[in-house]
Amino acid sequence: MKVKITVNDKLFDKHIPNDMMLIDFLRKYGFVSVKRGCDTDNCGLCTVWVDGTPVLSCSYPAARADGKQVTTLEGLQDEAAEFGRYMVNQGAEQCGFCSPGFIMSVLAMKRELKNPTEQQIKEYLAGNLCRCTGYTSHIRAIQEYLEDQSK
Repeated sequence: MKVKITVNDKLFDKHIPNDMMLIDFLRKYGFVSVKRGCDTDNCGLCTVWVDGTPVLSCSYPAARADGKQVTTLEGLQDEAAEFGRYMVNQGAEQCGFCSPGFIMSVLAMKRELKNPTEQQIKEYLAGNLCRCTGYTSHIRAIQEYLEDQSK
């Protein structure tokens, strides 16, 4: 099957297997921020945006992205680095394996929710798993980041 998928503003006009998942398409073409964790859409490591909406690329058929804009962490490096500093300052950055998917979700939340409560933050990020922390430092980093962004 032939698809045209735009990733971080670069068009990929490719032939792919009918059953290829978006995570495999992205990794094949060098987007290594997209991580494979569970292959069951439960961990959030593979989070990317399709037309601005967060999706779990391990369960999203690549063919479904035909004609769409996909954004990975590589396409948001400046924003990601800025939020990453908040994570470091709050001690939320440990092994870093979950960070790309987590950061993609936080940046999407920033665009979608205005002044979210702590409960709304937790609900929005419910599908992002981190095996190293108890999330307290993550929540502090997000709250500080969002507060500074609203100034």
